[in-house]
Amino acid sequence: MLSFWEKNSFLHHDYIVVGSGIVGLSAACSIKEQDPQASVLVLERGILPTGASTRNAGFACIGSLTELLADLSHSPTPLVLSLLSMRLKGLQKLRERLGDTAIDYRALGSYELISEHELACLEEMERLNTLLYPVLGGNAFSLASHKIGEFGFDKTQVKAMIQNNFEGQLDTGKMMHSLWQYASSLGIMVLTGAEVCSITDSGNDAIVEVNHQILHEKIAFIANKSAIICTNAFAKQFMPNEDITPGRGQVLVTKPIDNLPFKGIFHFDEGYYYFRNYGNRVIFGGGRNLDFATEATTEIAYNPQILAHLQHKLQTLILPNTPFEVDMQWAGIMAFGTTDKMPILKKISPHIVAGVRLGGMGVAIGSLLGDQIYELLNDDSK
Repeated sequence: MLSFWEKNSFLHHDYIVVGSGIVGLSAACSIKEQDPQASVLVLERGILPTGASTRNAGFACIGSLTELLADLSHSPTPLVLSLLSMRLKGLQKLRERLGDTAIDYRALGSYELISEHELACLEEMERLNTLLYPVLGGNAFSLASHKIGEFGFDKTQVKAMIQNNFEGQLDTGKMMHSLWQYASSLGIMVLTGAEVCSITDSGNDAIVEVNHQILHEKIAFIANKSAIICTNAFAKQFMPNEDITPGRGQVLVTKPIDNLPFKGIFHFDEGYYYFRNYGNRVIFGGGRNLDFATEATTEIAYNPQILAHLQHKLQTLILPNTPFEVDMQWAGIMAFGTTDKMPILKKISPHIVAGVRLGGMGVAIGSLLGDQIYELLNDDSK
């Protein structure tokens, strides 16, 4: 039972974006930047974004050495380079749109910890630098093993360390807060607690139905031009035939540690593990490869096995000589494909488009994908 005023002022928009994470807000902002008169509504089912936009570790990544080598082993080189370029351009777009100060972006580079069985990858470093140079405009990787002892890592497990000059870190909370503020300044309306249950193309517009939790009825929002699906792993609900597999990520953060021996962002094991300092705390996540089947879910819950493993890695590899306590832990949901890591960007119907499946690189790719969604909306040939 909506009022006359609600029906007149809230239900009809030019564009309706489903999902208020990085991609959803970026797409909404790209539309308003190019078409300031457009009416843009963003619908979010949670109080905060539900996937990984506010639940990641704050890495601004393009890919570690072992991860990129693994990608090249099972994907065509042009595709890997194209994805790398997207990550680089996406990070540049994010920084230009919001500013480094607002998101606390720090271009400090990153480090990858190399184990005994990965030492052969060092022989590929120069070849990969040469391959990536045209995209990056410089050499990405250099040997930094002399810092292993300085950072306090276990030398029996960390046999070498590689520095990546094209990665950085940011404050995830500040990034999303700044993005919301920027969207609001453009006149974008964001409604939270709006669980979308269906999206249909009527032939003349897109109808986005939302479950009204108080009135216990479905409310139909109308997108005169297009509805845009930006729900990443949760998009399977609206795109059941697409290659979208959810991937849950477990993350923990320590209490403040006196004299924390390292600063920066770090990866190991093809990017399946990642950690960084936040002041004198350590944020550590990953381990999805220990239990792919269980973590292929959209249920936001803890995996005790993985969290225990992360604590063990902290104690034995990362902080072997430093006492610590875990302060809190959480989980976020990413989306992956079974065949490649490229995002899905497509027109589902004349009035419905989608930009989803970020492959765990939403921070890097999300802003660029928002621009690409706008371009798709205005490309009559697709």
